Amino acid sequence: MTTLYHEAKRAYARLGVDTDKAIRAALKVPVSLHCWQGDDVAGFEVKKGPLGGGIMATGNYPGRARNGDELRADLATAMSLLPGKHRVNLHAIYAETNGKFVERDQLKPEHFSKWIAWAKRRRIGLDFNPTFFAHPKASDGFTLSHVDDATRTFWIRHGQACRRIAAVMAKELGSPCVINHWIPDGAKDSPTDRWSPRVRLTGALDRLLKEKLPGVVDCVEGKLFGLGSEDYVVGSTEFYSHYALTRGVVLCLDMGHFHPTETIHDKISAFLQFHKKLLLHVSRPIRWDSDHIVIFNDDLRAVFQEIVRGNALDRAFFALDYFDASINRIAAYVIGARAARKALLAALLEPASLPQLEGAQKLAALEDLKTMPFGAVWEQLCESNGAPVDWFGTVQRYEKEVLAKRK
Repeated sequence: MTTLYHEAKRAYARLGVDTDKAIRAALKVPVSLHCWQGDDVAGFEVKKGPLGGGIMATGNYPGRARNGDELRADLATAMSLLPGKHRVNLHAIYAETNGKFVERDQLKPEHFSKWIAWAKRRRIGLDFNPTFFAHPKASDGFTLSHVDDATRTFWIRHGQACRRIAAVMAKELGSPCVINHWIPDGAKDSPTDRWSPRVRLTGALDRLLKEKLPGVVDCVEGKLFGLGSEDYVVGSTEFYSHYALTRGVVLCLDMGHFHPTETIHDKISAFLQFHKKLLLHVSRPIRWDSDHIVIFNDDLRAVFQEIVRGNALDRAFFALDYFDASINRIAAYVIGARAARKALLAALLEPASLPQLEGAQKLAALEDLKTMPFGAVWEQLCESNGAPVDWFGTVQRYEKEVLAKRK
């Protein structure tokens, strides 16, 4: 125990906070790392289409992962610099098919066998996502709500195939697989029929989710707008909130999927009055759903504060969701994941008496918390879990020895 941490521990103890207990709790919560930060959402499909669906990775920093082996090496390097428990979150386009074209509705667990074996060696869980974008059958901006029966059925089969893959991941790794269903469906300008696409989406989801699969945690994710769907999104938050409640699946709240000035922390206590669990996509929007690298800011802290204050850590899944191609991608992983863990720790270091305070006493307590020696507790968390406090040199060496050689 360093002198700095010893003093910090004493300072927090005066507020009734056990820092050792907070550190242990903060290390236990899994945070799912998203594979798409490592390669700019390119994936490994033999036939690749433009991203679409309002998704855009900006920048051209050298060293993007070009295949599964490179991406797994990058993720392993990032995780070596992170304290706490982690998972890895895959999209269907990260299947490895030995150079053969496999249509998305024909994907099978064997196409993710390398990912499963890798995760098993590392003793981590995998999460999963169907990919309802970057495909010719999604070029007009509609998938599960498509007016064409054949196109809609294709995407239903894709979702069903992904759920079966998720079930195998859960079984092989001994950990439930959170599978998140997000679609880009929507209209750029005011449609005259807002009803029919939602009727079709409801029916498609019912068919997609009909098969009961052990170990699969199905989630549905809404959105306010995106590039190309500025006026109308079929799968809005209102739609999915009610769908999740009536079908017994989990609602996903993405920090970037709301109005540019809207934050999600106030929604957490509202939704958890009725929903059993939430999936929280940890992101950082700037002006629009731009998926910037997560930093330790007020919005992020507020999300974890609400979860901790509501004693709801066991009712939430946490997954990172951003993709920045303008800086070193390993650094992007580490900055974002460490920021999320910092926000969790900061929330756990609040005194239990805080919710009972009112008026000036509440404001005074919140102001005093801002100058508490949080940094020393964070460093202790890192050191107690074998994660370096100073990590950027490792990233620079990896860039020089590995990333710079990728052409």
